[in-house]
Amino acid sequence: MKTTLSLKPAEVTKNWILIDAEGLALGRLAVIIATRLRGKHKPQFTPHVDCGDHVVVINAEKVALTGNKADQKLFHYHTGYAGGIKTRTVAQRLNGKHPGHLVEKAVERMITRGPLQREQMRNLHVYAGAEHPHGGQTPQVLDVAALNRKNVVITQKG
Repeated sequence: MKTTLSLKPAEVTKNWILIDAEGLALGRLAVIIATRLRGKHKPQFTPHVDCGDHVVVINAEKVALTGNKADQKLFHYHTGYAGGIKTRTVAQRLNGKHPGHLVEKAVERMITRGPLQREQMRNLHVYAGAEHPHGGQTPQVLDVAALNRKNVVITQKG
């Protein structure tokens, strides 16, 4: 009789993956990152165990959006004071103080909510520039652009 293998947290092996987000479509990039964080790409995937990898994303400020989303898509937040609702476009968030939050939020909203999500999100490391402090872990480079031609957004000017 065949049985389904269920991993225990001590049996999980976590790899380190490096992704360069320059020129990649935000939604498609977030799907790939969420899959790696959950561990669904592994044959021993167990839904209730954090069996995903550590993902390091560099150049988050250079992520691309298709269509007019940069100027038309709005994010609302509240300051906590009466009448304190504020609105920002995606372009303002990318040019703001923390451009990596856009990638983090896109990935966070693709993972099932709960304590396991918070544990898996700790394995996501997003940096706005090309520098990152995780060189000691020797992350493997994942070329997201080569996975599918639609992952890269080609901007036409002129």
